[in-house]
Amino acid sequence: MRVTIPEEARQYIGAFEAETDTTVRDCIVDEDEDRLVFVVKAGEMGKAIGPDGQRVQNLEERFSKSVELVEDAPTAEGFVASALEPAAVYNVTISEGEGGTVAFAEVDEEDKGAAIGSGGKNIKMAERLAKRHFDIDEIQLT
Repeated sequence: MRVTIPEEARQYIGAFEAETDTTVRDCIVDEDEDRLVFVVKAGEMGKAIGPDGQRVQNLEERFSKSVELVEDAPTAEGFVASALEPAAVYNVTISEGEGGTVAFAEVDEEDKGAAIGSGGKNIKMAERLAKRHFDIDEIQLT
């Protein structure tokens, strides 16, 4: 699925890639939460974070925004699991029906709060990313 990235997000991507020497697949500028969410190429997450999270800290200072990372995945199931981290996701099942495409994510009971986030911000962002990359309309936690 082709993702359209606005100019502002492309500028953040350029700065992120220059700082981390990684490949960014997408960036969401979330003004409501004053954060940037980057989708990093699979296998490059450690490099993007840097030793002791130093690269992310540097970027947060540079951008004056919270920086969050999601690791890209080749499948919708893998992508949804990655988007819900740091929650432990055991299994993701995709179901298509009349109401649209739903991802059912099996999350450890202790991690449901982390998956949802304050005011639902984490699961809303995961849904937004899953829609952009895999045309998934909703994520439900089981």
